[in-house]
Amino acid sequence: MHVEVGYVAPAKVMIANVVATGVLAYYVKDLIKKPLDILRTGLAAVFFSIFMQSFHMAVGPSELHFVGAMAMYLTLGFAPTLFGFAIGLLLQGTLFEQQDLPHLAVNSLSLILPLIAVHYTMGKTLLAKGADVKWSQILKIDAAYYSGVTLMVGFWLAFGTVATPISAWATFAASYLALVACEPVFTYATVRLLNKHGDKRWVQTCFAVANKGHA
Repeated sequence: MHVEVGYVAPAKVMIANVVATGVLAYYVKDLIKKPLDILRTGLAAVFFSIFMQSFHMAVGPSELHFVGAMAMYLTLGFAPTLFGFAIGLLLQGTLFEQQDLPHLAVNSLSLILPLIAVHYTMGKTLLAKGADVKWSQILKIDAAYYSGVTLMVGFWLAFGTVATPISAWATFAASYLALVACEPVFTYATVRLLNKHGDKRWVQTCFAVANKGHA
């Protein structure tokens, strides 16, 4: 979901910077209200950075990464995952891929806006269910989320400085089928495992899964 530097016009990058800053500023109140979410944001950022580094490959004008988005969302919560994306990209760019830093806001929005969309459509219900989340629901939310990510990448490319054939975007979009196939398994296993140990203090502190039942 990294759009390579040079594909998006500088003016559009500046707009992305403003929008990303505004979105994060709007949701920062949610972190202040729940101090434990600050810890969970740190965990989300670290997990996300590790996930990205564990698997990434260039696919046309963008990159395919293992994201672990819905696993983080369902076990850490909405706000920690949202901020974890931005901080994780900053961490990854600073430590491993400095060339990606100019598109920090562009790539953050590619992950954050689809997260907001799924949160306010189907996500809130799933967060409340905890261990009762069904396999079919995880498949549905994963598919919806990564559809949003691929559309965001297409959006940036459509307004880019480089003429990008739609076939190049289609190749990138098709590559996400591999993630849609494997990430739900990871998500389901993570949710079940943490809920199984939901009575442990460290799980209650670090994750937003306590008191939702056990697998």
